[in-house]
Amino acid sequence: MWAATIAIAALYIGTTVLTPLYPMYVDAFGISQLTITMVYAVYVVGNLAVLFLFGRLSDQVGRRVTTLIALGLTVVSTLIFLFATGTPSLFVGRAINGFAAGLGAAALTAWIAELEPRKDRSRAAVVASAGNLAGLAVGGVLSGFLAEYLPAPLRIVFVVYVATLLVVGIRVFFVRETVEKPVQSPGDFDLRPRIGVPADIRLAFVAPACMAFAAFALGGFFSALMPGIIKQELHLANVAAIGVVVTIFFVVASLTAVLTRKLTSWTAMFSGAVCVFPAVALLSLAESLRSFILLFVAAAVGGAAMALSYRGSLQVVNEVAPQDKRAEVVSAYLLMCYLGNSLPVLGVGLLTTALEPSLAHEIFAVVVAALALAAIFTGIASRKRQRTHHPAHA
Repeated sequence: MWAATIAIAALYIGTTVLTPLYPMYVDAFGISQLTITMVYAVYVVGNLAVLFLFGRLSDQVGRRVTTLIALGLTVVSTLIFLFATGTPSLFVGRAINGFAAGLGAAALTAWIAELEPRKDRSRAAVVASAGNLAGLAVGGVLSGFLAEYLPAPLRIVFVVYVATLLVVGIRVFFVRETVEKPVQSPGDFDLRPRIGVPADIRLAFVAPACMAFAAFALGGFFSALMPGIIKQELHLANVAAIGVVVTIFFVVASLTAVLTRKLTSWTAMFSGAVCVFPAVALLSLAESLRSFILLFVAAAVGGAAMALSYRGSLQVVNEVAPQDKRAEVVSAYLLMCYLGNSLPVLGVGLLTTALEPSLAHEIFAVVVAALALAAIFTGIASRKRQRTHHPAHA
């Protein structure tokens, strides 16, 4: 189980390893902040390709094979970054990286649950999400410090990461397979996407969907836009500092996921929604006052908001989804996560072409806060309806 957890962390290092390097790419390739947001968002194209085409691959060929494919594709994307000479390389590398992360996460989340010694699905979910968030945290700080304090900053990071992936891949090769009867013939594959929300749970689905979108929008903001804020608004060019801020966000998220695992699903989700308001307020205040300390605090509060929102909303979706429709409903939920991770970031990037960056960021803060508020109100309405129709269950 822990080998699989290290593998999911290793995959997600690749998600944030570029973040501290964005200002360097702006200088090296002469690209705009809007292009940077597009490079970040193209990651989601890979995620969506997995969701619609290969989300059930590991159920059919096995967890180990799928994980090794994902790690191999991550090596390919990292080599593209290593030898990048222009913006097209960044786009291609990010798209492949997104595909690999989506493919590997689906396989490894299931694998961790099946390898958990006591078959405790709740503990397995916490372990998987903590591994995911830990990888996001390590990616930022590893990249920031290597790029700041070692030569060849746009190369050394990727050399270290490729070496890490190869070691993890060798370890994964020896982990026990849990899919008993993998598909042998290509003609037996069934990769048709299953995405949908039954009519009778749509109200209950709205709250976790809004919360997932808001939570991943926060994560996207810190991963894609924070480097520009630190360099342009706070006038700090140290890429290690960028890595530290992003790492604080994901370290706090990882710790929050572990320390609050006894909270019920709805309590966790509502707590995450409440944390969104001070997170975006602190973010706006830090930018207006050009305060690095406030940015640290905003990152910590934002990390807690993301972890509680994500964990709580995913559990709510699992609880309200009918057994025979769970895969379809969870896929619809993941679609909201992926869109939340990309669309707001792209929106802010487009707004900065016509408005001051600080104003664009304030609009982002208002939208995310509105989504959290919508999640609270629709969640309360859904709970009331549940108590009315199923008083004994409620």
